[in-house]
Amino acid sequence: MALILKTVRWGFTLLFGLLMLSLAFVAGAYLYLAPGLPSVEVLRDVQFQVPLRVYSRDGKLLAEYGEKRRIPLRYDEIPPRMVQAFLAAEDDRFFSHPGVDYQGILRAAANLVLTGEKSQGGSTITMQVARNFFLEPEKTYTRKLREMFLALKIERELSKPEILALYLNKIYLGQRAYGVGAASQIYYGVGVAELDLAQTAMIAGLPKAPSRFNPVADPQRALARRNYVLGRMRDLGYIGDAELQAARQVPNTARVYGLSAELEAAYVGEMVRLEMVERFGEDAYTAGYRVHATVDGVHQQAANRALRAALLAYDERHGYRGPEAHVELPADAGVAALDGVLGRYARVGGLLVPALVTASDEQRAEVYLGEGRKAVLDLAAVAWARPFIDESRRGPAPQNVSQLLKRGDVIRLIARADGQGWLLAQVPDVAGGLVSMDPHSGAVLALAGGFDFYQSHFNRITQAERQPGSAFKPFLFSAALEKGYTPASLINDAPVVFEDRALEGAWRPENYSGRFYGPTRLREALAHSRNLIAIRLLQSLGIGDALRHIGSFGFDLARQPRDLTISLGSGTVTPWELNRAYAVFANGGFLVEPYLIERIEDAAGQVIFQAEPALVCEEPCAAAAAEAGGEVAMAEPGPPSAPRVISAANAYQMVSMMQDVIRIGTGRRAQALGRGDLAGKTGTTNDLRDAWFAGLNGDVVATAWVGFDRHTPLGSNETGGAAALPMWIDYMRVALDGKPERLPAQPPGMITVRIDPATGLLAGSDARDAIFETFTPEQIAAIRDTAPVATLPAGRDGRDTAEQVF
Repeated sequence: MALILKTVRWGFTLLFGLLMLSLAFVAGAYLYLAPGLPSVEVLRDVQFQVPLRVYSRDGKLLAEYGEKRRIPLRYDEIPPRMVQAFLAAEDDRFFSHPGVDYQGILRAAANLVLTGEKSQGGSTITMQVARNFFLEPEKTYTRKLREMFLALKIERELSKPEILALYLNKIYLGQRAYGVGAASQIYYGVGVAELDLAQTAMIAGLPKAPSRFNPVADPQRALARRNYVLGRMRDLGYIGDAELQAARQVPNTARVYGLSAELEAAYVGEMVRLEMVERFGEDAYTAGYRVHATVDGVHQQAANRALRAALLAYDERHGYRGPEAHVELPADAGVAALDGVLGRYARVGGLLVPALVTASDEQRAEVYLGEGRKAVLDLAAVAWARPFIDESRRGPAPQNVSQLLKRGDVIRLIARADGQGWLLAQVPDVAGGLVSMDPHSGAVLALAGGFDFYQSHFNRITQAERQPGSAFKPFLFSAALEKGYTPASLINDAPVVFEDRALEGAWRPENYSGRFYGPTRLREALAHSRNLIAIRLLQSLGIGDALRHIGSFGFDLARQPRDLTISLGSGTVTPWELNRAYAVFANGGFLVEPYLIERIEDAAGQVIFQAEPALVCEEPCAAAAAEAGGEVAMAEPGPPSAPRVISAANAYQMVSMMQDVIRIGTGRRAQALGRGDLAGKTGTTNDLRDAWFAGLNGDVVATAWVGFDRHTPLGSNETGGAAALPMWIDYMRVALDGKPERLPAQPPGMITVRIDPATGLLAGSDARDAIFETFTPEQIAAIRDTAPVATLPAGRDGRDTAEQVF
């Protein structure tokens, strides 16, 4: 008995000694490590790495940029069932331990003794927070001690909900998802509140091994892990047996959901991204900035549709270029093999679906669309597909389907307009762009820089420097009005040869029609885009004076030649620049700066940038605001004023002249909109390489362009009125829907009188063919007694001879 008591005393002494030694070790370790522990205070105001998100003016998400996908949530935004699932999977004693679970540590120690292997057993959620925010991921005893001490420190300074919120927002859950908010969107395409029990358990099972238990990469392991989590939830009383069994029967529905953009505007997003990186550097991708762009959802969707419709229509007019690719299909090719082929081809432009021809005969072709879907194309579905020969020639219409489509062809399909079936299509080879803006502020309303951003990142609106052709003529005509010409001034439309050193030889320009029309009023010349009159007008004004006036519209004069060809738009502009210049006419003579970013918010929702564009004001905007708001407004500075670059009368007359482009000239197709407030100008360049239409009313200015990126001709008859104007019409139909007609108001003092269309002089009271024209008082005085005929010296036959030299 004495021996037993002695042994017990010895055992207690040993245990007490070990306990004291352990406490001394812990105390010593704490004293050694405590000075190096980071401050927990930073967790109170932690800044998660949140991607840059771009929204439209009406709040639609249009782009997201950043390596880490995260949607930070407050604790009260996280469903209780999600909290329970994570506690069951990771730390069921979270709400009862002080940050370190000593029971868990003992289990981990026992595992070490029995197996000789270190494990993560004993890591509480608080310890994971300490590790994820402050420590390196390597497994060492020192790091484990630091982790434990830091967890205890965190628990003393933060509440349990605060710690849990940090954890659920920080934890990596695979597929670039950080936090439960992002994981629910990426795996299931919904918010956390919309997840069912099985989906919640699937996400909760991921922290242990995000790659191994990934429901997309390894569904079987993921299901086993999910079911384990569900079982733990039942054991802990979070769910009942019935819920457990029902959830375990749910199949794996996870897949990778791409960016859930609510509005397609990738070119806009890229422009915003570049500006944000310029402002904030690489922090732009991680600081959680929310950018609200100026583009409007309705306008942007209309621009996308209009651009794609115009390019597809052009493509159909020029024939079928053949299948996108051809593969040899084995006779026994199954669904997996077919999906493997189609997996290399993505949908283009949201419209053009890749498909694989599996069989064809004279009457029909069977095609495979992927994931088991099939379709049939009959002769009517391919009737448009006359073989492409070149931009101006096509072969005969197909007489049977097998002429075009053969087994193994990779083709494109587009849904029929009624949604019933498919039509043969192809990715357009031609390019285009459309941009619109508010002419009074410069706010960009819509921008489509190409058929599909992911097919080509080249932004034709801002990067394509192209010849504007006749779309440049309004700026020359505006210069003429500034120099004393009027819309009724006459210039002789007759053949002429120019010798100019800058042109390196003789130049014999012609009108597009090849005809000559004699003395012609400026209004009529612009409406019908008479080249010879534009050339004579420039020669009369002088190239230097004309360029100075043209430069006031914001054009880069370094890209404009200093010779007579500038009258026909031989320099280069981007659609962005041309649209800005046309806004001067729309707003009554002011040059506004186009802008895309309305405001920028930080991760906390605070506005850190608000656009303050220079606005169109007849008087200084600050004075106008003060007059409207009284003393309060006087105390606050008003918005900046846009500079006036042409007179209100000049802008009014130019808009009136460009209205005739639509009423009687090259833009007559726009009459389909049934509005009287539209004005604009077509543009077509040499060899039909570029097609333009720039147009406006008092609220919207928009420019459409079509051409090949490689600068080759568009083909016969592909003028601005044929290739670009339909795009502009389709866009403006939506942009102006339901809006009253609006054009710049007639400036005070201008007078509308009857004139003789043949002479441009004031008409007598008995003139039967007189027409109305609006002039400034100075113009009226100039034409009252003399005819404003501006002709060059005539030859003996009454018109300029081809030998006349300038």
